[in-house]
Parts: sequence; C-alpha cells; structure tokens
Amino acid sequence: MEYCRRSANPVGRLLLHLFKRTSDLELRQSDAICSALQLINHWQDVDVDYVKDNRVYLPQDEMARFGVSERHLREKICDPAWQALMKFQLERARNLILEGAPLGRALPGRVGLEIRATVQGGLRILEKIERVGYDVFRRRPVLKLLDWPMLLLRAV
Repeated sequence: MEYCRRSANPVGRLLLHLFKRTSDLELRQSDAICSALQLINHWQDVDVDYVKDNRVYLPQDEMARFGVSERHLREKICDPAWQALMKFQLERARNLILEGAPLGRALPGRVGLEIRATVQGGLRILEKIERVGYDVFRRRPVLKLLDWPMLLLRAV
C-alpha cells in the first residue's frame, strides 16, 4: 500500500486538484481507486513482472501466510495456496475500488464518466482473473474490444 501511496495515488490527487475537488472524502476516494488500480495491474501482470524484470509485488508476509513462495512464480504453480493468496489480493483490490467508486458520480461531466468507466475496467479485470481460476501465469487477463461497450453501459 505504501508503494501505491507513492506511485499511483499522486496521479489521482493531481487530477482532483485540476478540478478543484479536494475535500478529504474526495481525496480518500481517489486514493482508494488509484491504489486498487495499481494493485489490479500488479495481479494482472504477476507473471510479466517476474519473468521480464524479476519483480515480485506480492507482499512477502502475505505470501508466507498463504504458503506461497517465489517458486510459485518461477514454476508458474497455480495450486490452492496460490489461488487463496490471489483471492485475498483480489478482494482487497475490489473493496478499495468500490470504496472509491462514488467519486465517479461526484465529479461532473466527462471526467466523472471516465472515472466510472475506469472503475468498471478494474472490476472487469478482477472478474477475468477469477474466471481463469487465478492462473495469471497462463492467461493474462486483458480488456478486449467487446468489453468496452459493457464497461460504458455500466459506467453510465
């Protein structure tokens, strides 16, 4: 969460400052959305980050608690321990993004619609990770052309 606070959250806060919408509630909601989106990106790219850059964004203490090690990443093991860890991570991200979602209705016009669509996109990626049984090693979930009309409908 500290990583998110320093990387993703400032982007949302800058946007709010541009629109002069910086109440404590709006800033908290923006932080929740931005943190959730950063986490969702990490869970979506677990394999890419490990293979390409040898990076592990999963919290080490939580990996240990669920019985997951770097071996899972190296050998692309999607066993019950991995699935439990990922389910836990996805629920955290989902709770965060839903906590921040009201911001999309509070902001006017296009920016509000864009925030709502972005929230829906994050939720859709979470659905796709769940649908593949948390096996992000073999099936990296992405938004496809047919997802966009549904996201827009959900956002309106």
